[in-house]
Amino acid sequence: MSRHRDARTESALARRLEALNEARELGEGRLDDSALQQAYDVLERATSRRSLSADHTVVGFFGATGSGKSSLFNAVAATDAARVAVRRPTTSEALAMVWQPAGSAPLLDWLEVSERREGGPVPGLTDDAGGLVLLDLPDFDSVQRANRETVERLAGQVDVLVWVVDPQKYADAAIHNEFVRPFAAHAAVTLVVLNQVDRLATAEVKPVLESLSSILDRDGLGKVSVLGVSAVTGEGIDVLRRRVAAVVKARQAQSARLAADVAVAARHLADAAGAGDAAGIHQQDRKALAAGLADAVHMETVVSAVQTSYRLEATRRTGWPVTRWMSRFRQDPLRRLSLRREGGPDVNRTSLPPAGVAEQARLDSAVRDFADAAGSGAAGPWRASIRAAARSNREALPDALDQAVASADLKANKGAWWWPVFSVIQWLALLVAVGGLAWLGVLAALGYFQLPVPEVPREQGWPLPTLMVLAGVVLGIFLAVTSKLIAAAGARGRAAMARRRLREGIAGAAEALVVAPTEAEVDRCRAFHEALAAAQ
Repeated sequence: MSRHRDARTESALARRLEALNEARELGEGRLDDSALQQAYDVLERATSRRSLSADHTVVGFFGATGSGKSSLFNAVAATDAARVAVRRPTTSEALAMVWQPAGSAPLLDWLEVSERREGGPVPGLTDDAGGLVLLDLPDFDSVQRANRETVERLAGQVDVLVWVVDPQKYADAAIHNEFVRPFAAHAAVTLVVLNQVDRLATAEVKPVLESLSSILDRDGLGKVSVLGVSAVTGEGIDVLRRRVAAVVKARQAQSARLAADVAVAARHLADAAGAGDAAGIHQQDRKALAAGLADAVHMETVVSAVQTSYRLEATRRTGWPVTRWMSRFRQDPLRRLSLRREGGPDVNRTSLPPAGVAEQARLDSAVRDFADAAGSGAAGPWRASIRAAARSNREALPDALDQAVASADLKANKGAWWWPVFSVIQWLALLVAVGGLAWLGVLAALGYFQLPVPEVPREQGWPLPTLMVLAGVVLGIFLAVTSKLIAAAGARGRAAMARRRLREGIAGAAEALVVAPTEAEVDRCRAFHEALAAAQ
């Protein structure tokens, strides 16, 4: 069962490490560098520690000056090796007492501990407990910077932390704020020892232990029990040995320590990222963005040009032939905008006014509103990154929108089925009217030259040539008026079609240059929070 439990623990830790690394990578360039660096350091330490001896548990004794840390180390290890430390040339170096030293050298090299001693049998400490490394460290309140650096480094590397305090300085705020409290998440691998209880009266021991427990509770270590010991009299030493041996025998300290490191790093990442997830992109947001961009690129100007162009072309094709030529003096608005294709659908620029300050401001406003809607609910860093993603193609957006307008198929050269029908009838009506006029002209010429004038056919008393003229003119005018009414309706339909296609083209440009990068950043934000939750 123990092997299966160890395998499950390692597997869970591996998943949490992978999740932390994923969260760190996703947060790159978005979150505070210090939080990202802390996560990176944890991953580096975890990788290194897991590649080294899993058969050895590293237990570090940490204490302030005068706490009797080295004496306690000697008492627990049943040695006097720590007393030799005062004669070591470099007091910033730690002393390691090793049991079952086989395979421990690479681990101690990683810990940068060069002073190593092999421990002998110690009842209650090494009985079938497995590999053990006890470290006696310099005082963590030392005035020598090298000592403090050694302690700070090894506090981040050992598997188990033993905080040694004494009755005089156990409540020192500097000790708790600078060393104990930052490791509040490591309660599972923390032992707290009140040394020198022999200096207290018997009645004072319990109140001091309770006071220390209360302080630890405020530090976040309320679940850690405090053990009162005396390195001088040996009181509590056997209990401390059994607790250390139990931790070693369980073989969970390494994983528990790394899991606590991951939890701390994940919490710092969470603090840097802030709470809340992005609302994401909804269809109404896409529509609002497209509408805002359409307004900025004067889409309605193009729609109006399509409508006017259709009506003008309809007049040219179906108007009364006598007057339709006048429409040729009116310039086609689509041609003025370079949107009437003469040689094929390869037009990629328009003659619309370039985006000025006002147009760029409307573009920026539309993009900003879209980004704010997508990032709604996210904390500051991710809202900022989502807005930056939405604006990432700001320089290319005006040109892309202009190309979208230029490439939209507005059916500018496509006529209506009724145009040739009306045109043929118009010309036939004109021919009838001209024929009637010619007939009347011949009759008038014959009368003018006093030649015999033939009898003119009549219809309901009306001379046929006169009826031809009247019929041709009336029919031509009627068709011209009717064609204008039909053209107006057709122009509205053509304008609606153009508006729809222009919106599709603008929406496509917006999708590629604004929506896609924004959506990718929103997905990144969500993936970050999912990875962070898995790491925590």
